[in-house]
Amino acid sequence: MNWLLLIIAGLFEVAFAFCLGKAKETTGNEANYWYTGFVLCLAISMYLLVKVTRELPIGTAYAVWTGIGAVGTVLIGILVFKEPATFWRVFFITALIGSIIGLKIVSV
Repeated sequence: MNWLLLIIAGLFEVAFAFCLGKAKETTGNEANYWYTGFVLCLAISMYLLVKVTRELPIGTAYAVWTGIGAVGTVLIGILVFKEPATFWRVFFITALIGSIIGLKIVSV
């Protein structure tokens, strides 16, 4: 269950990065809505991270959380914000995914 909560926390990290990107593209009330979404997603992500670190090792949990956030944010950048999908970006994101899976495998 803790691993599932950790994945959800990582997805909320991606969501708060997405909200920041959308807020950057807008002005006025629309930007304020995106900033509100950012704060909510940040709070949920942090709450879940704190909750899972009661059972999982902090080093593993934090590495997986940031890895999910990094991978998700790069993918959102490429798919939504039209950032470049160069060979090396995709290569290193793939390596990061492999590292996250490896941490899960070696952590009990």
